[in-house]
Amino acid sequence: MNKEINAILIDGKDNVVTAIKELPAGRLARFEKGGEMVTVTVTDEIPKFHKIALEDILVSKPVYKYGHLIGEAIKPIKTGNHVHDHNIRSPQKN
Repeated sequence: MNKEINAILIDGKDNVVTAIKELPAGRLARFEKGGEMVTVTVTDEIPKFHKIALEDILVSKPVYKYGHLIGEAIKPIKTGNHVHDHNIRSPQKN
């Protein structure tokens, strides 16, 4: 079984990780959190450098990457789903 890291978690507050290679549905996303190896089963095909949900994210709930708010869910997002502009909206700029 392949144990290499294939996703990165930028900040412990993040609820998404970034794939560092293309990941097919059913593959485990592997990343480090607090010095431990963590895995999430990918449910969608994830293009390289795209985001994967680490938890279920309900509609209107925030999405964090880099420790910062990058948007909010516009439809329910399940753990392992591809997170992109089809299911999140960027925050409004004033």
